[in-house]
Amino acid sequence: MANQLSVGPDVTGTTIVCSDGRISTDGSNGAVELACDDGTIEKGGVNAHTHIYSGLAPLGMPAPEPEPENFLQILERVWWRLDRVLDEESLRASARLYVAEALCAGTTALVDHQESPNFIDGSLDVLADACHELGMRAVLCYGATERNGGLEEARRGLDECGRFLRSGTSDLVRGCIGLHASFTVSDETIRAAADYCGRHDTVLHVHLAEDGADVQDAIRRGYESPLDRIVSLGALVPGSIFAHGVHLTGTQTERVVDQGCWLVQNPRSNEGNRVGYPSELKGHGRVALGTDGYPADMREEERALWRIGGDHGELPNWIQARSAASAMLVSERFGISARPLREGALGDLVVRRDDEVQHVVVNGQVVVRDGVLQTGDIEAIRAEAQTVAERLFTRMRAL
Repeated sequence: MANQLSVGPDVTGTTIVCSDGRISTDGSNGAVELACDDGTIEKGGVNAHTHIYSGLAPLGMPAPEPEPENFLQILERVWWRLDRVLDEESLRASARLYVAEALCAGTTALVDHQESPNFIDGSLDVLADACHELGMRAVLCYGATERNGGLEEARRGLDECGRFLRSGTSDLVRGCIGLHASFTVSDETIRAAADYCGRHDTVLHVHLAEDGADVQDAIRRGYESPLDRIVSLGALVPGSIFAHGVHLTGTQTERVVDQGCWLVQNPRSNEGNRVGYPSELKGHGRVALGTDGYPADMREEERALWRIGGDHGELPNWIQARSAASAMLVSERFGISARPLREGALGDLVVRRDDEVQHVVVNGQVVVRDGVLQTGDIEAIRAEAQTVAERLFTRMRAL
């Protein structure tokens, strides 16, 4: 008999049956039952672009000195300092904390972009292990870059993606090819990334036009824009994931969407980094929602989008479409065409009661019940994370 879970009926009378990790219309005779008569069944939250390695950042990461004045200085004084001191222990603690708290917030899938230049080989396995342990769906890649070690560093990043694609995927976890951003890599590396996508029949995940500095870098290299550079070097792979797109023109946005690629808006991060608002993304159905390393509470990200987007002419239906696009993106990476909570869809859902997370189901398995993580001891995970964070931040201060 198939492994079945019957969720419901909820306050609307809806019952969802998961069979072998997929939504099913078959009967629920013999299924494990998850009651939620005082809750509402919803599709699981999807974080379409994040950085799991930032999981320890809220636990006392040292402030940059001096205070950054622009986007590049934020990268150099904060995030590029953090990623250089990551090792296997700190990445594992970051991943377990980030994943556990994401699940408790009702997020059932993460599309991640990993960066740890002094711990590249095997880094994606650490992330995958945390996802398997705690029951999170994920799409993983390493963001290849040349900013520390040149072409050799980029090659190792691409090789890590390729190795993982060959050996690390599962029902819960898939991989793709990653680049950090075009302004941190050469033309040679972009071409190589496109070649890796072809060899592994997968897509590219890259930051695109997040800040004006990316645009100016492309122009200095002889291209019209970062997108023009990606296109010219053969890396506009259909289905690819382009994070941010803040400084894309309307024509450039249309080109990305017409190629069947995804754009991911990250409201809190864009606001915090003062990079601008991606006005040209409005109204497009292939624009998903991510947090860019902020905690993966997608309700919080949606509230930020409502607050910020309303000031930039966003219409309510466009804002609501972001979460739907996020779910479609992840379904596509897992080879599923069905809409969430429909026959054949991924068995990922959340039950909310009075707008609070009651139950979370991923791949047909209950991972949060009555607001409590079932797949790990979240207090122990938090305690370990705090201990490891103190050592991590000591190394960071010494840079």
